Amino acid sequence: MKASESSLMELLYKGDQFEIPIYQRTYSWTVDECSTLWEDILRAGGNDRVGVHFVGSVVHISKGQSNLTKREPLLVIDGQQRLTSVTLLVHALADELEKQPQEKQQPIDGYSPNKLRNRYLQNADEDDDRRYKLLLTQTDRTTLMAIVDGRERPKDYSQRIDANHTWFVRTLDEFVQGGGDLARVCRGLAKLMVVDIALTRDQENPQLIFESMNSTGKELSQADLIRNFVLMGLPTTIQTRLYERHWRPMELDFGQDSYATHFDSFVRNYLTVRTGAAPRRDHVYVAFKKYSREVAGPEGDVNDADHLDAVLGSLRAYGRYYGRIALGGEENSSLREAFNDFNELKADTAYPAILEMYDDYERGLLSLSDFVAAVRLIESYVFRRGVCGVPTNSLNLTFANLIKNVDKTDYLNSLRSYFLTLSSYKAFPTDETFAERLTSFDAYHFQRRLYLLRRLENWDTKEPASVAEYTIEHIMPQNPELSARWRDALGEDWERVQDRWLHTLGNLTLTGYNSEYSDRPFADKRDMKGGFKDSPLRLNKGLRDLSQWNEESIVGRGEDLAKRAVDVWSRPVAPEGAIGVSRRSSQTQVRYTIDDYEHLKSEHTRGIHDALIREVNALDPSIVVEFRKVYIGLVANGTFADLVPQARGLRIQLHIPFPEVDDPKGICTDVSDVGRWGSGETRFLFSHAGELQYVMGLVRQAFDRQLEVE
Repeated sequence: MKASESSLMELLYKGDQFEIPIYQRTYSWTVDECSTLWEDILRAGGNDRVGVHFVGSVVHISKGQSNLTKREPLLVIDGQQRLTSVTLLVHALADELEKQPQEKQQPIDGYSPNKLRNRYLQNADEDDDRRYKLLLTQTDRTTLMAIVDGRERPKDYSQRIDANHTWFVRTLDEFVQGGGDLARVCRGLAKLMVVDIALTRDQENPQLIFESMNSTGKELSQADLIRNFVLMGLPTTIQTRLYERHWRPMELDFGQDSYATHFDSFVRNYLTVRTGAAPRRDHVYVAFKKYSREVAGPEGDVNDADHLDAVLGSLRAYGRYYGRIALGGEENSSLREAFNDFNELKADTAYPAILEMYDDYERGLLSLSDFVAAVRLIESYVFRRGVCGVPTNSLNLTFANLIKNVDKTDYLNSLRSYFLTLSSYKAFPTDETFAERLTSFDAYHFQRRLYLLRRLENWDTKEPASVAEYTIEHIMPQNPELSARWRDALGEDWERVQDRWLHTLGNLTLTGYNSEYSDRPFADKRDMKGGFKDSPLRLNKGLRDLSQWNEESIVGRGEDLAKRAVDVWSRPVAPEGAIGVSRRSSQTQVRYTIDDYEHLKSEHTRGIHDALIREVNALDPSIVVEFRKVYIGLVANGTFADLVPQARGLRIQLHIPFPEVDDPKGICTDVSDVGRWGSGETRFLFSHAGELQYVMGLVRQAFDRQLEVE
């Protein structure tokens, strides 16, 4: 490695050509970053006391073996964003200088339109791609070429490149029109300095250097790091082949915006399918490297072209599935409708299961009708739990291993049976629990309220209404100062009725006349033009013939809608003799209680236990305490702590690696290599009530880590 300080403009001038490798992400600076660069240039150019302005580093390596007769392009490992942005500014500056009157077109601080173009934008003596100083990737490349050549943008152009170039053009024009001196811009450009880092191809590993420079993962997305890991270590021809065969089609399938916002999540879900465990969002890159090495095997080479071809081929196939499931790309109308409804729930924890189902569907293991029914079943499970107040963060492991519990020779029946075997915090809410909750909970402030009303409105009809055209109406008004007519309708305890039932499902509907309804009495809302009698919505059908609106009416309508909801989001009924049921019913399950632990019969240990459980329940009511044969499990998104009752107190084992625990008092020990009940890797003894808050601090760390996968 050779590092030296260099003027950025000098670097562009002396380098024959800079090429962005295909494994690098596309140009991603926005106008905000360009604006900061512009302000830095003006500041440096307008202040003689500023000798230089440092803008970062440019790391590059020769594309091949260069010699005196053949100069290979320099592959840019780091520095693409600033090189591209300065190139766009230089082109805009050359055009602006050329627009100046003839007497002002003398070189300014050594810069003239021709010099800017022939030294910093292109190699005037070269042909074809060698003519351009900077070669980007894919649509970025053709768009920048068109700008440098002064040609019309290509049909499939880079919006980011075009937008930033347009911004520089407009900014320079406004600068000049406002009396600004272009000499200031030229001086500022000349003061831009970088650390020029040249790597030696036969001695240094670009991938390791790249990782160390981007180790925080803040500058690049997890998907960017994965792409570079897969392609960077390969010969250029193989890089190009794999990129064009697999990665580029995935980018195109996702589209520019969705690739930037969804691709990291997709890779995380893909790894969950492949490994059975969801990596933390900031550890996707690390998890992918581990997965790739495991696929290659102990004797395999992760840089082997055939190995990478297989890994990327699988990734691309699942990328197509993801686009159809999550991004609206499904062509079959029944599946598309099911995916659209499910996606409104924002429950991407289920995507691994649905991705695996899609793969089975593609391979003919799952029929279309059963696939649609399976998606609807998952939708019902997720929504019922949401209504019943069960957090989705406990679903991750459930869905990560869902398909492993399905017999694919009887796919749908065994899936239904599996859902019915779930217990404790994973249980599928019953019809009674779901209906009771729907009639009584605050539906108006429920996060999925529009989804709830839309599905109720459009259930079992071939003429669905678009709820986007309507707003939510409180039939009994929200105004605490109800009119005399409303008070008379609700009765003497109208305040209690309003407080109890205002935001419940029975008092909510959809309308296009919300402002006209205002706080009018029920009869007016019913009979006015556009009122409930005129409404085409099925949700309002039952309101047409009611003479009054009171507590009884609200409760009755809520119960009617809840009955419909039980059908919309149905609970599975296991068919007699279903595979899933017979397999599990043949197993005798032993259920343990707190009375089965001998040491919890002592006043001391029981007191320690009860105090801890009270704090755990206060921490998060979704945490489940599971009594097992010899220890007690604390469960959120899987078990995060084991409690082993002993005579001296509770031996607590946290499911968190020992090096990750923040333990200022040093009471924890590493038991990852020690035989033990439970599987927690970090152990300590809780024996005194006075330690409770410190102990909860340790338990909280394991709980938070367990939920980080969400």
